[in-house]
Amino acid sequence: TNIHLVTPVITEGIRSLDDVTPLEKYGIKITHHLLETGPASIESEIDEALSVPGTIKKCIEAEAAGADAIVIDCMGDPGMKPAREAVSIPVLGPMETSAHLAAMLGQKFSIVTVLDSVVPMLNNLVKIYGVESKLASIRVIDMPVLEIENNIGKTQDQLSAASIAAVREDGASAIIFGCTGFLGCADAISGALAREGLSVPVIDPVPATILQAAAIVQAGLTHSKITYGYPRRKDLKGYDLPLTYSD
Repeated sequence: TNIHLVTPVITEGIRSLDDVTPLEKYGIKITHHLLETGPASIESEIDEALSVPGTIKKCIEAEAAGADAIVIDCMGDPGMKPAREAVSIPVLGPMETSAHLAAMLGQKFSIVTVLDSVVPMLNNLVKIYGVESKLASIRVIDMPVLEIENNIGKTQDQLSAASIAAVREDGASAIIFGCTGFLGCADAISGALAREGLSVPVIDPVPATILQAAAIVQAGLTHSKITYGYPRRKDLKGYDLPLTYSD
């Protein structure tokens, strides 16, 4: 199964294929692209909006190159729905996937994320995805995306403290990382929770979504073209998008 990972920012080194190589043991081949145009990171609605055209283009290119499915590497799920209209293969966002997975694994889930500026975006997505009643809380560790890797020990300590508080104080029975930059931290946070006697799932969104994408492909499924139909042909100025049209 060929999964293409689109990281919807321009910052070199923010994502490496080495980050997801362990998933290849499940028979998954993973390819990856950053954007040529867009924001350095996504920490607000405007960042997300500026990333969408480039994300759609990368999804179209991935389908043309033979990808079986696409995963968008950001918890804002930027461009996910329009990309589904642009291609015929499955396009998954880690926020939608993680939210539904958490809703299955626990009665309530909490999201632990980077900054206050992303909280409205995540709250809106939880409502759109129909799992608002399952949300216990959104907790913030006050860590800009581009600083996560600079002190991974501090990052994990803050994630652990926020996750423990979410379970004990907010009633969470599952934890979702609210930034894909936290990739690889799940074992450390699960361990911290376990040492407190708290046995709850910790969802690392990128691997969870890649594996879900592979499962959808292997089941012979993709998104509905009744819901996500190709666009009608019309004039388009300023965007180099090789779109497929419905007419």
